Amino acid sequence: MALTIADIQAPIAAEMNRFEQTFKDLMKSDVMLLDQITSYIVRRKGKQLRPMFVFLTAGVCGTINDSTYRGAALIELLHTASLVHDDVVDDSNYRRGFFSINALWKNKIAVLVGDYLLARGLSLSLDNGDFDLLGIGNRAVRDLSEGELLQLEKARRLDINEDIYYEIIRQKTASLIAACCAMGARSVNASADMIETARLFGEKVGIAFQIKDDLFDYGTAEVGKPLGIDIKEKKMTLPLIYALNNAGRSDKRRVINIIKNHSDEPRQVNDVISFVKSSGGIEYATGAMQSYVQQAKELLYKLPASTYRNSLEGLIQYTIERSK
Repeated sequence: MALTIADIQAPIAAEMNRFEQTFKDLMKSDVMLLDQITSYIVRRKGKQLRPMFVFLTAGVCGTINDSTYRGAALIELLHTASLVHDDVVDDSNYRRGFFSINALWKNKIAVLVGDYLLARGLSLSLDNGDFDLLGIGNRAVRDLSEGELLQLEKARRLDINEDIYYEIIRQKTASLIAACCAMGARSVNASADMIETARLFGEKVGIAFQIKDDLFDYGTAEVGKPLGIDIKEKKMTLPLIYALNNAGRSDKRRVINIIKNHSDEPRQVNDVISFVKSSGGIEYATGAMQSYVQQAKELLYKLPASTYRNSLEGLIQYTIERSK
């Protein structure tokens, strides 16, 4: 029977409840419009997987303390800011099935709200002298930005190979989960070796998480994004890269032409999806995802055994078995 979020959260249930209130308080503002928007964000929060990674890793490596709460809040503020900005960049009107901030309050306000959340995270760390935690968060934000720009650059030429693909998802997705785990370990004063093991563990989980997300583009389940959206946005994901690398010259030319010039036509997008499926792209990407899961588990087993570690292992499985 698959683990639920409640099962995984069990060792940190009290901490997550306290964190939820702490985060709400951090989001409050004296500016009425800003307070209205941040309240909207808090009410529509997701599963809070990233704070869970912070608390569980801290529990594995030491004793959860006030620094851990601040680290989890910093990560959540940075992550939320990146989502608000991403929706502006992608001109997206929805986030997790609800209207995005830019859809309700327009781009200018959304950008400023994202900036406010970034600044709130910075001030939280600076006010408490959490310079090591801030350094970890800063590295993640830098990687996120570089990953987005690298993907945009490559989307213009559609010349992404597997090495570039992995670098993009390492920066765009895995860097934040790696930061969660490093921050959790650092917040309890773990050794440098333990912090690096935790960081690498998070990175491997993050890569597996993103490959799973890429596979949703070829499925039929309702996962919060339309089928084929990555193709429409000219994003070269692992199933597609594999299929193109193993295609004949004419098929490769035909598919690339569709992505470049006809990605807004549903029939043509469905043609690309069928091409990827028949070329073994889904099986190849699934195998790659499982390989990163195994690497993550090997790193996890280097950390002390505990209920926290058991939950982290459950969280790995959740990320690849999730339906959205």
